[in-house]
Amino acid sequence: MKVYHFLYPAIFVKDEDESYQVIFPDLDIFTDGKNLSEAYLYAKDLLRVYFSYALKYETEYNLPSKIEELSQKCKANETAMFVDAVVEAQ
Repeated sequence: MKVYHFLYPAIFVKDEDESYQVIFPDLDIFTDGKNLSEAYLYAKDLLRVYFSYALKYETEYNLPSKIEELSQKCKANETAMFVDAVVEAQ
């Protein structure tokens, strides 16, 4: 087994009800959570699952953007943060 480490920027969007939407613009995937902690944990899990399948099925994927570029585009209720995932694959 090989261990792969992935680090991708995500945009966390705070909704009016204090919940969060999480978007990975480079991968076109998203998730959400009732609060920031839950949204971050779900984002980590989503990234891990995404790359588990990408490696298993040898799917091409985009490289991560620079977080500085995403941060500049964020609105007042948005925050760009890195999310990491560790994936074991053969």
